[in-house]
Amino acid sequence: MSSASTGAGGGSIGLPGDPPGGRRALGIWGLGVGVYFVAIIFRTSLGVAGIDAAERFHINASALSTFSILQLLVYAGMQIPVGLLVDRLGTKKVLALGVVLFTVGQFGFAFSHSYAMALASRALLGSGDAMTFISVLRLGSRWFPARRGPMIAQVAALFGMAGNLVSTMLLARLLHSAGWERTFAGSALAGVAVLALMLVFLKDHPEGYEPAPHPHLGKGFVRRQIALAWREPGTRLGMWVHFTTQFPAMVFLLLWGMPFLVESQGLSRGTAGELLTLIVLSNMTVGLVYGQVIGRHHGARLPLALGTVAATATLWAVTVFWPAGPAPMWLLVVLCVVLGACGPASMIGFDFARPANPPERQGTASGIVNMGGFIASMTTLLAVGILLDATGNSYRAAFASVFVLEALGLSQILRLRARAHRREKERVLASRVETVHVPA
Repeated sequence: MSSASTGAGGGSIGLPGDPPGGRRALGIWGLGVGVYFVAIIFRTSLGVAGIDAAERFHINASALSTFSILQLLVYAGMQIPVGLLVDRLGTKKVLALGVVLFTVGQFGFAFSHSYAMALASRALLGSGDAMTFISVLRLGSRWFPARRGPMIAQVAALFGMAGNLVSTMLLARLLHSAGWERTFAGSALAGVAVLALMLVFLKDHPEGYEPAPHPHLGKGFVRRQIALAWREPGTRLGMWVHFTTQFPAMVFLLLWGMPFLVESQGLSRGTAGELLTLIVLSNMTVGLVYGQVIGRHHGARLPLALGTVAATATLWAVTVFWPAGPAPMWLLVVLCVVLGACGPASMIGFDFARPANPPERQGTASGIVNMGGFIASMTTLLAVGILLDATGNSYRAAFASVFVLEALGLSQILRLRARAHRREKERVLASRVETVHVPA
């Protein structure tokens, strides 16, 4: 049984056995969020260094996109294995391994002089990064009451975007003042610091709230975990919500936003960096709003997700296909504000999967959901790079690929929404009956 069930139109229902939260929970969870914050700095550092990377390694647009594609391929491919590891080993062990991997990857990228070594370093970084967010979600569910789930997830994502802010504001400046090696190696020291802190202070769960042991950890455990999580319509709906909402902003921030704004829109690097920063600030603001709204009204989940998709597609189309040369600054500003809502909207995917799965399957379900947006991002990053090379750097043709994936994701959301809603209502009724009729 899930640790919390949610009504179609109301808030979460806390069940007996919910962890109490409190200051200690906030401190432990905050440490996990700090690890995720550092991982996001490392993940997005290439986004402000794309032009420099092309010059350093003497590569074209397709080869440049391969950096992010490989990193996201590793990330997406590891989501289900990581979810299984978190369910089986707990948060601390998985998170510690993740920190080691992404720190070594960032150090390796700092001292890479060949394209192959740089690719290997980003793959290693992606492996470690893949272990962070699911671990942080699991940590929040173990230390806070279930009714706090939507807000806890949104705030975790908010701090992740703060890591993106460090990349766009600090690393971008350091890159041109301190140079490539000092910037990337210096940032890697943050990984060493958070590893030391978490090894000393991080705890998987409060005392007295140990998770129930898995009844079957032998042969077939992995297959059963994945099959049971996938069977839930809420898990699949969550994956497609994540798929459809996250990737436009991810593609823009992770790699192609800076080249588009500089090369296609004729902006300076400084102005382009400010617009990327605006996306991050918008993300942080919208995340708090979405978390509050969903925490109070779970019926708002799908309207918020679909509204974000519609607004993103509209602004993307108007900007990319602006008829008279570069788009005006006001339109670029509005586009970046709307792109800031993509991250918070993608978090709604976890709010569909969370009540659909019991506590011992939360990591696996979260891994399936998290795959969605990163598969979409990886596909679009590749498509943009190939189309830029094929069309002579036509961003109109390259950025039009976004609409194909949005249409695919939207069709799946509309197909699954009724089924997931019915299943969630069944779980709510079952949990209420089980809570009221306690055996003597």
